[in-house]
Amino acid sequence: MEKKIMMDLMVNSNVMIPSLLLENYYMLGLNEEECMLLIHVHSFISKGNYFPTPDDLAERMSCTPAQCADHLRRLVQNGFLNIEQRTDNQIYSEAYTLEPLWEKLIVHHYQKTTDQQHAEQEVALYTVFENEFGRPLSPIECETLTMWLDQDHHSPELIKAALRESVISGKLNFRYIDRILFEWKKNGIKTLQQAKAYGEKIRNKFPQKKEHQANKNQNSITLPMYNWLEN
Repeated sequence: MEKKIMMDLMVNSNVMIPSLLLENYYMLGLNEEECMLLIHVHSFISKGNYFPTPDDLAERMSCTPAQCADHLRRLVQNGFLNIEQRTDNQIYSEAYTLEPLWEKLIVHHYQKTTDQQHAEQEVALYTVFENEFGRPLSPIECETLTMWLDQDHHSPELIKAALRESVISGKLNFRYIDRILFEWKKNGIKTLQQAKAYGEKIRNKFPQKKEHQANKNQNSITLPMYNWLEN
């Protein structure tokens, strides 16, 4: 009977601790004592004590009240914990809020997810280029590709479109692709639709550079041509 009561207490009196906090507290700049103190603050808040004292916290931890007070002060200063002023029936009180901590976790998780997606897109982009060039990219070419993404902020889709443009033009080299991307950025081109419309405008402006024939053994296909290096 006593064992069942204890099991019920364990199951029904849990405090929800976000797994993001346990997985990422170190990356946020927290140590184990600070993280554990925040968890205890979270526990006190969930049970209606919105402003636990250093003595309250020290009773649950191996830290002294003075050490808990130092941790609390540092956590507030570093933006992990905030103190709010509350009014209830004209009675003023203070309360801790963990919203700054949750915001940091959300931003960190978003950045981590975005970085992972970015890395996956970059690897996929390398694969597309290596398939078109028929060889591994050189270190300089890899650096150029990274620069297009990180410094020039070209989307992977637009980079692949510039690659296709160079393939169609029969000028498969990074200098040519870089020139296309430079012209697109200079003219505010950010989407595939804008790039297509701009390409049509350029080709109509230079009809003498417009055509060449491909697949002569099959039906004749007209491919748009424009030398971006001569622009």
